[in-house]
Amino acid sequence: MGVNLTPIIIREFTDLASLSGRSFAVDAFNVLYQFLALIRTREGTPLTDGEGRVTSHLVGLAFRTTRLISQYRMSLVFVFDGRSPTLKRAEIVKRGALKRKAEEEYVRAVEAGNYAKAFSKAVQTSRLSYDMVGDAKRLLDLLGIPWVQAPGEGEAQAAHMAARGDVWAASSRDYDALLFGAPRLVRYLTIQGQEWLPSKGRARRIHPEVIDLDRFLSEHGLMREQLVDLAILVGTDFNEGIKGIGPKTALKLLRSHGRLEEMPSKVTENLPDTVDQIREIYLRPEVTDDYGVEEGPLREEELVSFLCDERAFSRERVDTVISRMRQSRAQRSLSYWIGGL
Repeated sequence: MGVNLTPIIIREFTDLASLSGRSFAVDAFNVLYQFLALIRTREGTPLTDGEGRVTSHLVGLAFRTTRLISQYRMSLVFVFDGRSPTLKRAEIVKRGALKRKAEEEYVRAVEAGNYAKAFSKAVQTSRLSYDMVGDAKRLLDLLGIPWVQAPGEGEAQAAHMAARGDVWAASSRDYDALLFGAPRLVRYLTIQGQEWLPSKGRARRIHPEVIDLDRFLSEHGLMREQLVDLAILVGTDFNEGIKGIGPKTALKLLRSHGRLEEMPSKVTENLPDTVDQIREIYLRPEVTDDYGVEEGPLREEELVSFLCDERAFSRERVDTVISRMRQSRAQRSLSYWIGGL
């Protein structure tokens, strides 16, 4: 879910054309869950092959991602989550309970023939299995799109790669990459241009957003360490936050008192015992420098075999994917050749 910074965020709305030619470390789980939520049948069930294996996430990777790469000349590196911090277990349990509740409501809606409600509940039930993650990595390999296995949180690794200058920005829907130190975060890097709102049972139009960490901190008069303290007050994936304190109130408290330990007793008495551990997760996250961002070969025959023979994709649509990737490589080769003149 991530921390809620929306009421105080400083962002620049943009469009995909303006981001053309940029490179991004993409929070893979974040994107795959979006594909699972939005690419579904009318009744709300995910797309599957003939053996019942979910393919919605593969459809998104194959068609939407390759369009970003070919049409907008973007370089994408997908970053996959590793081990979750122990403190995240409570959040994972809570999410599981919400999904089980949504599944029960989905069944009742289908039985009642209320397919609009069924869809709104179904998108809240998405689960990303080990096999589905493996399929996603396999597809990326066949397309020649690089991916990185993070030792810990994927957003932390994406932020680290952006901070090192290996990519232009981290890309995620959540703001946590800023807490992890990403100098630049791009939200809603998507062709679809919409976000599903489960609580309202509808989608809304969205546009890419660019958030510059230094500008954000400067305009609010904060240091990054204070931003982490602000997040702890509001609530993160590692703590619930303090009741009655939202982003604007938390910002006022940080400006007035500087850090959590200096705040009034009515605040400090409600802080979690794990404040230092949460700070450590964000300020000194577990990351690796053992990764590459270069494209691999496009393995066309294996790609056709995987998508068409094993996952029941149409050959015509897979040929479209291959054509896009060929076009992308041709554009890059031409740019390299011209640059060398």
